[in-house]
This record gives sequence, C-alpha cells and structure tokens, in this order.
Amino acid sequence: MIDSPVNILFKQLIDFDKSIAQPVYIQVSQQIINAIQRRYLTKGTILPGTRILGQLLKVHRNTAVAIYEELASQGWVEIIPNKGTFVLDPALKTAKIKATSQKINEAYTHPKNTGFPFQKSFHLASTVQLTNTNFSINDGKPDLRLHPVHEFTRWYSAAMKRKTLIKKWNRPNESYYSLFQTQLCNYLNATRGFHISPNNLISTRSTEMSLYIVSQLLIKQNDVVLVGNLSNYAANMIFQQAGASIKTIPVDNDGLDIDYIKKHFVKGNIRCLYICAHRDYPTMVTLSAKRRLDLLQLAKEFKFAIIEDDYDYDFQFEGSAMLPMASADANGMIIYLGKLGQSLFPSYQTGFVVAPENLISEAKNYLELLDKQGDLIQEQMLSELINEGEIYRLMKKNIVIYKQRRDFLCQLLAEHFYEIATWKIPSGGLAIWLQFQQQISLVKLAEEAEKKDLFLPKTVLYQDKNTCSIRFGFGHLNEEEMEPVIKKLKSAYNQVSTKYN
Repeated sequence: MIDSPVNILFKQLIDFDKSIAQPVYIQVSQQIINAIQRRYLTKGTILPGTRILGQLLKVHRNTAVAIYEELASQGWVEIIPNKGTFVLDPALKTAKIKATSQKINEAYTHPKNTGFPFQKSFHLASTVQLTNTNFSINDGKPDLRLHPVHEFTRWYSAAMKRKTLIKKWNRPNESYYSLFQTQLCNYLNATRGFHISPNNLISTRSTEMSLYIVSQLLIKQNDVVLVGNLSNYAANMIFQQAGASIKTIPVDNDGLDIDYIKKHFVKGNIRCLYICAHRDYPTMVTLSAKRRLDLLQLAKEFKFAIIEDDYDYDFQFEGSAMLPMASADANGMIIYLGKLGQSLFPSYQTGFVVAPENLISEAKNYLELLDKQGDLIQEQMLSELINEGEIYRLMKKNIVIYKQRRDFLCQLLAEHFYEIATWKIPSGGLAIWLQFQQQISLVKLAEEAEKKDLFLPKTVLYQDKNTCSIRFGFGHLNEEEMEPVIKKLKSAYNQVSTKYN
C-alpha cells in the first residue's frame, strides 16, 4: 500500500513548511487541489487513509483528518464512511481554485516574456530597494507606531455599523455630496484659509494619484513643466510619463527663483509649474511671501497653471504655518494637492485636490475610471474623526513628539557632524536637509552605511557638481534609534572621506 501510485505521487508533489503562519493542513490541501486540477488525480481515485497519509507526510493523524475535511468542505473529495476518501470530478465545479505548491509548480513554468509587443516606460522604473538592515533613513515619512491602534479599532468598528453606510453602498450614484466631502471642505476651510465647497474638491488614494490625474488633464506631449532644480523624483516621473519636457528652476534661501522664470521663458511657453511652496522638496526651504505674490502675478500674465503640493502642511512645530498660495488665488491659477490623516496608517490616509469647479468636474471623470469603488468605510470614519476633532487632536499630539525628535536629531548632528556638514533647523516637516561641506561620493557613503546596518535609499541622496546632500527623514525614528543611526552614518562618512583625502 505504501508503494501505491497515489502514495508515490504524494511523496513527490507535496511539500510544506511548518515555520510559516499558514497551517500545514491548508498548505497540503491546496497542493492536493492543484494535483486534481492538473488531472494528476482523476475522478474516483481513492486517496490514502488518514493513518497512512500521516505516515507519508510525517504529520499527526489529526492533521491528516483536517486535510481531508478541508478538501471535502470545498467539494474536491467525498468521504464515505468505512470505504475511504474519493476524488470528485473537478469539471463539475463552476470555478477552479488556484493553489500554490513549490514542487507542483515546477511541472509547468509560466512564460517570462509576452508573445506580443507592448509599451515600456523608462520613466516609471521602480525606485524600490531591498535591504536587510535594522536601521534606515527615509525622505520624511511619519512613524506608523504612533498610529492609535486601540482607538482606531473602536472608530473602525463604529463606522462599519452605521446604517447609512449600507445605504451608500446600495445607492452609489446619488447626486448630492457626501458627508465626507462636506466635512473635508469644512476642515480645509478652517485649517488652510480656503473658501471652498465640495464642487471644488475630489479625494483620492494618495498625493501621487492626485498628481497623476492632474497631469492627464494638463499635459500633452512636449509641454513645458517647471520644477525646482532638485525637485520630487515621484512628481518628475509622473510628468515625464505624461510626455512633459521638464525644465528646472534654481532654488535659493527664499525658495524658487521667480525672476529666473521671467528672464528665461516667455508667455505661452509654460504649461504648468510644480512647487512645494510651504516646504520645498527636498531642501525644506519656504517660498517667501514676496515670491508667492510674484509667482501668482506671473502665472496670470503667462497663463500657466501652478500645481501646489502641500505634502506636509500639518507638521508645523513653531509659529503658524504659512497659508497655501491657493488660499489667495483669485484667478483660478492654482491646483492644490494635499493629504489628510497622516497620523493614521497609510491605507487610511487620503489625498485630495482643490481646484476651480470646471477642472474638478473633469478630474472626477478620471477618478471614476481609476477608483470607481472608492473606500466608503474610510470616508465614513474620517468624516467622523474630523467632526469629533480627533484628526486635529492626533495631529497636535504627534507634533509634540516629532518636535522632540527634531531637536534631538539636531543635537546629535551638532555633536557628530560639526564642521562636516551644515543644516538648518526647520520650523516644521519631518526631514532635515543635510549638506556635506566636502564633496564625497554619496553612493559610496550608502554602501559603507549598509555594511554598518544602516540603509540610505538612493531617493534621499542628492549629488551633482554643486550639491552633496541628504534629505534626512527623522519622523520614523525615536530617540533610542537616532543615536545609533547618527553614529553609523558618521562612521560610514569617515570611511569614505578618508579615501578622498
């Protein structure tokens, strides 16, 4: 019996890993399903008894019983008392269940390449890098550990139970604006000095999704888009994918150089300008009040759109945040991008676009194609958190923590990077622009840092003949983590700088 064809097949095909979270009986049952789908096991085949199956797989008999019960519950086998377990005809099933198996999948390999041409995109090449280090620096992301897990569970549960939620699902095409859109408008009007209504607003999954939709509306092949001379790599990728011709503008201590635009471009030549006026990405410089007025006047005169990306407006530590340029836009020249809920897990944050009504109307058509379903639970919960003041409370609570982290980081930099690098203490935001006084290879610095268990992604490194800087995101690091990070970075710097001297 041990050497029967079915037993031999099981020994050859079935493989499982007890160290992973998925139960063994699920792993094995999926692989048996795969064998039935591939017709290795045909209708009427009798499978080994549970005792023999346990011996074949070296598992407890209870696990073998669970395997067959799982197969029977899905309709793949029939268990007949005192007779055995028999394979049913998979052709009778209306839909096949795809199952994975390391060994079974080796029987067939999926093609690596298509048999037809398709449009490749150089501009959308992934910037993702893999690492096994325990420490890392990013470009200024919040600390997800500050997410209010216990309160969130209560809020989410409450939102799920709302009777109005089911009504929204059953009647998705109602013409009136949702509670979320109204609450978001109220929140933006109160915090950013806007005077908008829901017809000036769409909400999206992320700032990148917002910018993608806007780029589809604005940009045609070879249209000129102006950005800062370092700028946001993700935004540049989106513009290039839309066919834009990107031109860079110098950035100094007062932000984007508006006079440079006046001197080097003419009316009708510019399609749009992308700017992070509140805190320039990556340098963290704020666009001065005078330049804001100059830019608004120039946009009106030259008839180009301004895309104002306010990616970290909420993270203001000292004084009041400067209101967005869009709050003073009387001529409909600005498209404002932002994000809500940065104190929550990313899947419960939302991006938004504020713009004149006619552009928002067109943007909704794109949003309908990209994200018709939306996330009603997220919207229900966020609208309640706005209404109850929880969003504001969480933001204020986290700002205290982030300010302490900023101050501690600057203290460590003063201790370890004095006379090596320069930086300004930002009044807000979750990153510091760290400029090395000596030109070193930042690629080599990243390589040395990784050897010391510190990851520097290429997206935070900025180097050309005039620049040797890191956008040092600190929000995700607590004080206990910052000290080893700075020491590792200093050690890596010493290794690289020694080779240059």
